[in-house]
Amino acid sequence: MGRRAQIALATALGFLFVLAVAAYAIDRTHSDKIAGGVRVGGVAIGGLSTDQARHRLQHRLVDPLDKPVTVTFEGNKYVLSADKLEVRADIDGMVGSALAASRSGGFPTRVWRYATGGSVDREIAPQITYSADALDGFVDEVTKQIDQPAQDASVAPTPASLNTVPAEDGLTVITGGLRSRLRSAIQSPRHRSVSPPVKRVDPQVTTDQLAAKYPVFLTIDRGNFELRLWNNLKLAKTYTIAVGQAGLETPAGEYSIDDKQVNPSWHVPDSSWAGDLAGKVIPPGPDDPIKARWMGFYNGAGIHGTDEVSSLGTAASHGCVRMSIPDVEELYDQVPLGTPIYIGN
Repeated sequence: MGRRAQIALATALGFLFVLAVAAYAIDRTHSDKIAGGVRVGGVAIGGLSTDQARHRLQHRLVDPLDKPVTVTFEGNKYVLSADKLEVRADIDGMVGSALAASRSGGFPTRVWRYATGGSVDREIAPQITYSADALDGFVDEVTKQIDQPAQDASVAPTPASLNTVPAEDGLTVITGGLRSRLRSAIQSPRHRSVSPPVKRVDPQVTTDQLAAKYPVFLTIDRGNFELRLWNNLKLAKTYTIAVGQAGLETPAGEYSIDDKQVNPSWHVPDSSWAGDLAGKVIPPGPDDPIKARWMGFYNGAGIHGTDEVSSLGTAASHGCVRMSIPDVEELYDQVPLGTPIYIGN
């Protein structure tokens, strides 16, 4: 090798040595600096030293976490405090992760990035811990407050009317979705309020379906001695009746027709008013006061025909509802088992 070649080689090696020393120096200079483009929980800390990054994260990320997390729904607010949630943040861990991301890619890649002003586009997840039990308890509490069962349409009867109670949709919180939104809010310095995901629950019986649910309905007005037959919630006919006398009143309340008989026997109640007949069974015939038809609804009380038509329009029975024989025969054919009956004053 000639002298000139030796000089050239030495010069090249010297240049490479200078480059290596410079690269090493650049890398050392940036060893405590966060690369541009690095964020932690949405907070930009690129270009900062580790101490500066700690300060910024404390101010912009950690301090706001002391604010409560709020669930807002239809004007109501449900609040979960940071104290109850036991929020803790590992600032050193977050800065360490940001620094590790900044120094990723190997020595040559890092040096080239530092020399050219390149950045690392990296979002670091906040290292925040909290009480899972407190979160689950809060989700349960919010769900309990918001959830509403669907209300089926129903009938609110009176002695002389059938009033429709409209159906109402129900609400149920999608707990998994709410828990996920709360987890994000707990770790966010800005988005501290969430709305719960909910779904509507349809009633099983809508208002439009109500008439089909009650094709036949009976109401009894004891004070005016009237029985009303309703078809599809519309008044079909009003009958004059007799009801129980004082001390043996026809029982008020809501019942259903649970027994139907043609030309029934009379099972005499074991009561003092029955005298010697108490507990006996009187077969159909002239001695049987229960004529033509029987529609039982409660504890031995029922609707039946009578040949004592003079008692109609009065309180004369021992608790049953009396009708004329033609009326009870007509009614019997229109009233299936299970028909609801409301007896009011």
